Amino acid sequence: MRFLRTLSGLTAAAVCLTACGSSGGAVSTASTPLFVQPSGSTPASAPAAGSAAVPAPSATTADPATSSAPPSTSPAPPATTEVKYVFPVDASNVDFHTTHSKYPATDIFVDCGERFVATTSGVVLETSRADNYVEGSADGPNNGGLSVSILGDDGVRYYGSHLSKVQSGIEAGVRVTAGQLLGRSGKTGNANNVCHVHYGISPPCAKTGDWKVRRGVIWPATFLKSWRNGGRKSPVATVAAWEKKNDCKA
Repeated sequence: MRFLRTLSGLTAAAVCLTACGSSGGAVSTASTPLFVQPSGSTPASAPAAGSAAVPAPSATTADPATSSAPPSTSPAPPATTEVKYVFPVDASNVDFHTTHSKYPATDIFVDCGERFVATTSGVVLETSRADNYVEGSADGPNNGGLSVSILGDDGVRYYGSHLSKVQSGIEAGVRVTAGQLLGRSGKTGNANNVCHVHYGISPPCAKTGDWKVRRGVIWPATFLKSWRNGGRKSPVATVAAWEKKNDCKA
């Protein structure tokens, strides 16, 4: 049964990886998926968890496709805090691919309705509660359908999309803790009718509205593998290196 489930997950992955990176035109489930291999360079080592002071993040104005607001008066994190990471989908039957179409990100394959949770403690940056994606349209902020992005206390942005629901009370400016429910997995946006969570890691850059960066700029798989096994591998150094090299231009 485990073999059949894994085979099924990989088949779904091949179908969906093409869709999430589609730049226009209806997506055919029969087309050959385009897998982009991660860079051969080894990500820079991240600082040990809790080894540096973490500033309290803030949110700015969002683009029209998303909901955002100034940070609430929720308590800010301590000046120095131990960063905890958790796997972003809380379910037993989960699979993900190490590659993605067109840009670095990961599609986490899971049944619709499963728990999408905060990767780490932080502040909600943006939410999208309406699926405004039109099939065949050009790439844009509506690709993700229902989505949530947070700015972790480690200074990194974490983004999940194609959700079926954004949890009540999850609004821009609200503080969340690692493992807190943000929404439910689904197939909104350009998910090609396959239940999964599109997952991206990036620097906050403009914090809201910069959808090309928000959707993902570094490969998440190595971090996901660590978190799934209870590890604390941090993407901070890898994200900082990308930002320094690219100046937030995705």
